Amino acid sequence: MNVRVIDLTEEQSEYIDAQLQIYDKEYIKYRLDGCVQIGIEKEGKLIAGLNAYMTAFKILYVDSVFVAEDYRRQGLGKELICEMEQRAKGLGANMVRLDTFDWQGYEFYKSLGYEEVGHYYNDIYNFHEYFFVKRI
Repeated sequence: MNVRVIDLTEEQSEYIDAQLQIYDKEYIKYRLDGCVQIGIEKEGKLIAGLNAYMTAFKILYVDSVFVAEDYRRQGLGKELICEMEQRAKGLGANMVRLDTFDWQGYEFYKSLGYEEVGHYYNDIYNFHEYFFVKRI
């Protein structure tokens, strides 16, 4: 077999994504659309935000959550998570999943009822990454 590894063009990358979607249709019988993109402003300035999108099996994946340093520990992160969970239900999600590094929100997510379902330790760079889910 004469094969070689190549760098994909943008068009080839889109083709691969499309082929995976075609394959997945055998297992996922509904559309995967919907997202939650919310923020909190103070005096016209964005001070916190959250991005999440629907994935397979109606699971909402939280891609990013951020609260500006001066506004942390004031309940804004919790407010974002609670609003996201309500909107996720409205989108038909049955679960939320997310991941976080040890210096980010490990204790925060646990305090909001998220269940740790896995983690790993990277001894080269000395960090942990944790994976959480919450049934909603």
